[in-house]
Amino acid sequence: MDEVVAQHRLHPLVRSHLHAISPYVPGRPIADVMREFGLHHVVKLASNENPLGPSMLAVQAGQQAMLEVNRYPDGAAKDLREAIAKHMSLSEDYVIVSNGSDEMIKMIAETFLDHGDEIVLPFPSFAHYTFGANVMDAKITYVPLHDDLTYDLDAMLRAISDKTKIVYLCTPNNPTGSWLQHQEIEAFLHQLPDHVLLVLDEAYCEYVTTPDPIRSEKWIAEGKPLLSLRTFSKIYGLAGLRLGYTLGHPALLAYLHKVREPFNANAVAQKTAIAALFDQEHVIRVRDYNEEERQRYYAFFEEHKLRYYPSQGNFILLDVGDGRKIFDQLQRKGIITRAGFPGLERCVRISIGTREENALCREALLAVLHK
Repeated sequence: MDEVVAQHRLHPLVRSHLHAISPYVPGRPIADVMREFGLHHVVKLASNENPLGPSMLAVQAGQQAMLEVNRYPDGAAKDLREAIAKHMSLSEDYVIVSNGSDEMIKMIAETFLDHGDEIVLPFPSFAHYTFGANVMDAKITYVPLHDDLTYDLDAMLRAISDKTKIVYLCTPNNPTGSWLQHQEIEAFLHQLPDHVLLVLDEAYCEYVTTPDPIRSEKWIAEGKPLLSLRTFSKIYGLAGLRLGYTLGHPALLAYLHKVREPFNANAVAQKTAIAALFDQEHVIRVRDYNEEERQRYYAFFEEHKLRYYPSQGNFILLDVGDGRKIFDQLQRKGIITRAGFPGLERCVRISIGTREENALCREALLAVLHK
């Protein structure tokens, strides 16, 4: 009864539009699935993690940094920003770091959106874009993808109104895996109204193997109204350290710094990321491995006449008819995938794991789809 009374009293204190917001639900932890189904071995292919792990140079740098965690980190992350800027052929004032891309998405909303402003999103895409807009009580306009889950850029341009502040594009797109080419984005930028900011989420850009990959740092150096979101969670294998960075014109980043929490990038993450950037041989090794295993999945899907969507990420979207049902059946066999994406109810998303994990996943898929 006390809890009910407390909720009743607190309810009017909360901004009214927050009552409609549902917290983000990540992929299920391995321990939860083991407990629920009494399993001793579970494979997690749900969160697009790097199965090969981080560079050993990064691990060693992180271990060394642990010896000094009694000290606060550099709040400006100067050394890390310098390392990123050198890697991207920019100056450090074009770089801002964050506690993963999730924090940056919220910071962007806090910086640019007021009540009644609008954002334009592709649908389906990464669910967290809606979170920041909802927190700021902004309006969200969704633009459906084509039937093959590729972008409809013309429709996105038509959806922009006088109240639109931000357009989000995720490439490769999570959870569909579809991607855009450099020339497509360049043409889109030329048609974007002056009052609109393009936020380009490139969390999976290092996995791309197409002939015309996006080179957003070129547009940023030219002063285009663009922010490029990057992360150390994916190909660098540092998901547990929660570290992302964003490239943008210093005039834009200056406003983001106004809402950035002090010490938002911890000291271990900063030192580890610098070493990870230095080891590009590891990045290439992970990218090549991912491409090899992705092709192995494609061959399996085609052999068994399963419909999949080509991907340039470290995951593949598979049409199984009833995503929630197959997700549950795979869990019972010790394979955690993702399902339930709005607009993709027929599908499960499978992250590319180790060679052994991928083989176990394919074996489980055969069992549940062909029984």
